[in-house]
Amino acid sequence: MDLAPHAAAAGAELLYVARTNDAATLSAVRAAQPDYVFVVGWSQIVNAEFLNIAARGSIGYHPAPLPRLRGRAAIPWTILLDEPISASSLFWIGEGTDDGDILAQRYFHVARDETAQSLYDKHMDALGALLREVLPKLASGQQPRTPQDDRFATWATKRTPADGRIDWQESATSIHRLVRAVGSPYPGAFTTLGSRHLTVSGTRLVSGTERHHAMPGQIVAKIGDSLVVQTGDGLLEITDWTFEDGRSPAIHSILGRG
Repeated sequence: MDLAPHAAAAGAELLYVARTNDAATLSAVRAAQPDYVFVVGWSQIVNAEFLNIAARGSIGYHPAPLPRLRGRAAIPWTILLDEPISASSLFWIGEGTDDGDILAQRYFHVARDETAQSLYDKHMDALGALLREVLPKLASGQQPRTPQDDRFATWATKRTPADGRIDWQESATSIHRLVRAVGSPYPGAFTTLGSRHLTVSGTRLVSGTERHHAMPGQIVAKIGDSLVVQTGDGLLEITDWTFEDGRSPAIHSILGRG
């Protein structure tokens, strides 16, 4: 997301930095003489020197119901784990990872057809509501703190673009969930046909599995621009895809080989 137009509209200075804890970054933050620093959408860990700059404390944002899903890639993991409820969390940053006292949280349901983009949008709406709630409190000198209960903590590991590779031996439901979890704003799910790359951006579960005898990954039918593919336990319709050479894969081709 490009913050330039928003910064210009607010009359705020915008600095582009590569690393959170570089001397130039620390110098710029220090020059602002902040009462509070909010770390939002910044996947790098801030060090002790950074944390000591703000006069009244540093506040982090995490798109998960802390203490659950501390760590990385919380939005994809929420969908991959089929979580029914999520939350946006503002917390006081300490020496650990996402384990500081909670400043405020806002819970919401995760839809059965949730995508990474729709879940991201829900989190941004929740963050806006959280800020409207906590900024007046902070300005008045209040600093709400609720310690996290480590008994309920879980940790989410980093994900890379390679983790979007589709394993057609998996169930149609699992593959459908992967596609929803790693799509925009992330790199997306993908498969191959020979040496060529096919990006899968949308899928739909379909019936009629008992009528087809095919290898996992095999294209059994085409419906308009959609590809119907055999999985480990049923059919999956690829409704939105981009093939590396721009053509449509041939029927009966087997995806995922090569």
